[in-house]
Amino acid sequence: MTAPAAPVRGPWRGWWPGPFRQTRAEAAWLVVAGVLSPIALVVVLTGLVVGLALSPLGLGLLVLAGVVRSMRLFGGVHRRLAGALLDTPLRAPAPMRLRPGLGHWLAARLGDRPAWRAGSYLVLRVPLSFAGFAVAGSLLVFGAAGAIYPVLWFFTRDVLPVYNIFSRTWPGTVLWAVGGVLALGAVPWVVHSLAYVDRQLARLLLSGPGLRQRLRFLEETRATALEDAAQQLRRIERDLHDGAQAQLVAMAMKLGLAKEELAAGSVDLDQVRMLVDAAHGNAKQALVELRDLARGIHPAALDKGLDVALSTVAGSAGMAATVSVRLSRRPPPSLETVVYFAAAELMTNVAKHSGKPCAVAIDDHDGVLRLTVTDAGPGGAAVVPGGGLAGIAERLRPVDGELTVSSPPGGPTRVTAEVPLPH
Repeated sequence: MTAPAAPVRGPWRGWWPGPFRQTRAEAAWLVVAGVLSPIALVVVLTGLVVGLALSPLGLGLLVLAGVVRSMRLFGGVHRRLAGALLDTPLRAPAPMRLRPGLGHWLAARLGDRPAWRAGSYLVLRVPLSFAGFAVAGSLLVFGAAGAIYPVLWFFTRDVLPVYNIFSRTWPGTVLWAVGGVLALGAVPWVVHSLAYVDRQLARLLLSGPGLRQRLRFLEETRATALEDAAQQLRRIERDLHDGAQAQLVAMAMKLGLAKEELAAGSVDLDQVRMLVDAAHGNAKQALVELRDLARGIHPAALDKGLDVALSTVAGSAGMAATVSVRLSRRPPPSLETVVYFAAAELMTNVAKHSGKPCAVAIDDHDGVLRLTVTDAGPGGAAVVPGGGLAGIAERLRPVDGELTVSSPPGGPTRVTAEVPLPH
């Protein structure tokens, strides 16, 4: 997922045309998108026709799934162009969550709402492309011809083949020149107005979750984070009560008995030695319990980075895992902790259910930190309510993370977690 859409900045906000650099970028948008949108729409419509024609043979659904995928791709291209040329960064829609099985895969592909919204954008965008070319092009051609007509008049006294521009006398050409200059002056306004409409259309159909959906998502993730924090506190309390506290109580009781033995008239040194040894064992066990508890809150190895921390997990658990961490910069500690626990739990799942060697890869690209765990197990893994993968997905939600699972029968299994990095 990417950062929220930033508002358009500068004095050219709204319908007011901006400086020449902004007008030039908007004109480039009209040209590039004006060529790309019709081509994309032709590809999509052709694919839909072919897919519907092949539906009785059973191949049509696969073709239609590919067409829907192409609509999402074309929408992404237009979204990136809008960010680069229209100064309108847009939030990308959430990645698809594909479940194992051909039926689930087809249902997810054909029901991809962001892709259909992108297709609707193409349908509406093509008339805007033709309108932009027609209006802006006409003004530009007429303005240029009218502005230079006083000069051309000396070389030809006939009607110009552009909009029937003609004057019998040279003073009359000045009126055409004034009209041409006015037309050229209106071109930036027309270009900016068309780009403004394109901005609103792209925000409506190509952008990811809007403000209301974003607020709802933040409310849900806040509730999830609070519930997760409460569960962590209850776990810590339970571990302290059942683990370290119980060991310390036992140690205090044994030391108390040893004290009473030493205060008695006749001292049984063997009994005192046994009590002290038992208390010493309780103290060491309490230290182990506290160390494990602290490691569950924040692993000490994580201070040296994800590479060292995850390699430590693999080594201590005896897992056949290879760890590769390639990051352009170190993520914030909060994200690092979330990714660490997600990777550790995925590695534990592989050791428990697969028993095969796994590969753990962490990298970042385009402001997204990506964790990928791959194993050659039997496959069939899925995100089900109450399952381990669902727990990892819930752990990622408070930081806008997404979990995708690809695990066809027979393997391999590939689990990917993506977390946006702060700018």
